[in-house]
Amino acid sequence: MEPIRYTQRICKDKDKITRFLTEKRVGTISMCETADKPYAVPVNYVYWHDKIYIHGLGSGKKNKVLAANPAVCFTVYEEFGTVTDPVPAKCDTAYLSVVIFGKAVPVQDVNEKTQVLDRILEKFVPGFFKTPLPSQFVKQYRSLFDNKAVAVYCIKPDVLTAKENPIDMGHMFGG
Repeated sequence: MEPIRYTQRICKDKDKITRFLTEKRVGTISMCETADKPYAVPVNYVYWHDKIYIHGLGSGKKNKVLAANPAVCFTVYEEFGTVTDPVPAKCDTAYLSVVIFGKAVPVQDVNEKTQVLDRILEKFVPGFFKTPLPSQFVKQYRSLFDNKAVAVYCIKPDVLTAKENPIDMGHMFGG
């Protein structure tokens, strides 16, 4: 993998990166359908035990592509606004982005799958369910759409990079 060339923008603050990945709700998973046909799709995710977990139907294009080639690039990004400068070419964007390279591996263990799905529920509908998701439910559930179990994938980072251009309130457009 090519190193980040704009070294001034590298974010090495592990706590900031962990907080960012934990709080954000949507990332883009990029896959290789074929050598000349990339495929990327935004997905909800959770960051848990230093891994990305995604879920979805047990069938569909994403599952077919990952079964053929589990190599992925997962990106989470937030743009905070435009940084102004009297020189037009020096206007910029305030942002934080994390790019993860790894393999998206199906989670087979029902206990891990249940814990991940429970974390997804707590992240996206916090406090709505009063009891944890039972593993028996996860074992037996089948989607009305495809009659398959929910698919859960784990992406363990082989490489994780983070870049940022922090907010400079004195130079933010409109600020």
